[in-house]
Amino acid sequence: MAFDSEQHGDFAAAGRQTSELLNEIGKVVIGQDEVVRQVLICLLAGGHVLIEGVPGLGKTLLVRALAQCFGGETRRIQFTPDLMPSDVTGHAIFNMQQQSFEVRKGPVFTNLLLADEINRAPAKTQAALLEVMQERQVTIEGESYPVSEPFMVLATQNPIEQDGTYPLPEAQLDRFMMKTLMDYPSESAENEIVYERTHKRIGDDLQADELEQDLQKEDVMALREICALVTVDEAVLGYAVRITRETRSRVGMLQGASPRASIALVRAARANAVLEGRHFVTPDDVKQLAKPVLRHRIHLTPDLEIEGTTPDRVLDELLDAVDAPRI
Repeated sequence: MAFDSEQHGDFAAAGRQTSELLNEIGKVVIGQDEVVRQVLICLLAGGHVLIEGVPGLGKTLLVRALAQCFGGETRRIQFTPDLMPSDVTGHAIFNMQQQSFEVRKGPVFTNLLLADEINRAPAKTQAALLEVMQERQVTIEGESYPVSEPFMVLATQNPIEQDGTYPLPEAQLDRFMMKTLMDYPSESAENEIVYERTHKRIGDDLQADELEQDLQKEDVMALREICALVTVDEAVLGYAVRITRETRSRVGMLQGASPRASIALVRAARANAVLEGRHFVTPDDVKQLAKPVLRHRIHLTPDLEIEGTTPDRVLDELLDAVDAPRI
């Protein structure tokens, strides 16, 4: 059952449809329910996501499964030190037969772009994504070309292996609505994964094509419009802003989050409300998404880093200190 794009006020229907989408993706991406949920929130909120996890956890499968469920196109870029910006965005080439230049669009012209190991490319190549992530367009030889909607960048990085990597520029990190952490699955989930991948199968093939296509691209855009209609009480909005502002003054923070983080937190909270079938945001929506929205936007002092303190631990203390409104 596809979502009726004309029923913009039917939040319950939107909640049921997104729940079905989560269940469908969960058939192949096993044991990563929270990661799948956060990725879907970013898609509905019109944001991008940075996924951090070791190889072999199913990041590529997640992107393929999500694209399959709404009929979207997906492309993958393996970021390497010798990757050039034009390898991402495209370039103009002279056609000898036509005696004119023609534009060859790069892999960024898709719906879901998997930027695999994004921190293995130098800053110049990473920056090639800045324009398209913010403005949904690419400029080639002075002319702008819009990308297809819905558009989303899902970038991955390995938290363990640091040889041959480059830190992501602050401007790049700030364009990601969330940074989600993909950890090892539980033992029961891993048993299920191994069974599904080995039972009557040859090779380690990815089976996202077996999923049902529950939505169309137009339905995703309609769900985004639904998210924009979710009511955010003034007190809840103020709660999101106070959390972000607290990162700028709290002891142990070398650098706090910008107002873009406050905007991202409210947008993500709206999408989470839609997933719950609600037409309003609660303080719990904000609190639940504060860590994935803020963890990559803050920097700790060297003393805390030496002690092994993580951004998540500092954010947990911050969330306990900021009083949530009662509505």
